[in-house]
Amino acid sequence: MYKYDIHECHATSLKASMAAFLSSLLIFSFFSFATSLTLNFYQKTCPAAESIIRKVVVDATKHDKTAPAGLLRMHFHDCFIRGCDGSVLLNSKGKNTAEKDGPPNVSLHAFYVIDNAKKAVESVCPGVVSCADILALAARDAVVVSGGPSWDVPKGRKDGRISKANLAALSGGHTIGFSHCSSFNNRIHNFNSTTGIDPSLNPSFAASLKHVCPAKNNAKSAGVAMDPSSFTFDNTYYKLILQHKVLFSSDNALLNSPNTRSLVSKFASSKDAYVNAFVKSMIKMSSITGGQEIRKDCRVVN
Repeated sequence: MYKYDIHECHATSLKASMAAFLSSLLIFSFFSFATSLTLNFYQKTCPAAESIIRKVVVDATKHDKTAPAGLLRMHFHDCFIRGCDGSVLLNSKGKNTAEKDGPPNVSLHAFYVIDNAKKAVESVCPGVVSCADILALAARDAVVVSGGPSWDVPKGRKDGRISKANLAALSGGHTIGFSHCSSFNNRIHNFNSTTGIDPSLNPSFAASLKHVCPAKNNAKSAGVAMDPSSFTFDNTYYKLILQHKVLFSSDNALLNSPNTRSLVSKFASSKDAYVNAFVKSMIKMSSITGGQEIRKDCRVVN
């Protein structure tokens, strides 16, 4: 395990996406998990792989504070669609619209970080490290560089050869860091026949949302941060749920079940409990199988 000594490298509200991810773990029961992944997979073939990828992520974050959030979200979306096979990195080709160009994924970014990491690794160990592994490692490094925990990433994934946008619906609609007004307008305007605002919303929070997103809003780029508190890794997201200050109904719905409500309360009161659950969940998610090759270029199949 390692620890970064970088204090100025932050990601755009990683905590909201991480917490939303934890609440989605039941989806994993539909996937198969790899038994061939190992912690020392590249020990003999490319021992410097992790340090190379780590450096690329750190360097990118120095110039782009949104890169860590982009990398983490990219990894989530990759794993939720066809397993962690790097298919989200592929470009559209001909009539086939790739996952990255599907509606839920159009705001994904930081692909350039994976491109840079792949080039750096290929210069030392050509044809050895998969794009899927690079993305999984980069997502871990993104969390660490943002002040979150580190963990050992199982490795040995292969890269997928198929990427279809119509499969991207499995990845859900949550965004990291920023959400456009259209994603939550139904909660602050004409909620139902009796009330205009979702009664589960904190009144002052709802008022602030309406100010940013008025009923007649012509600015397509308008929106708010999913977590307005900071750019660092912590458990603020769960505290906001308890205060009814979250954007999506699905987030607030975590309070409706005794089981999930107890988890929200637990994570809100203990960052350590949240961190431990997050690390275990990341390892579980990143072990979803998929893939057939080691791509030379992460954006195209061989």
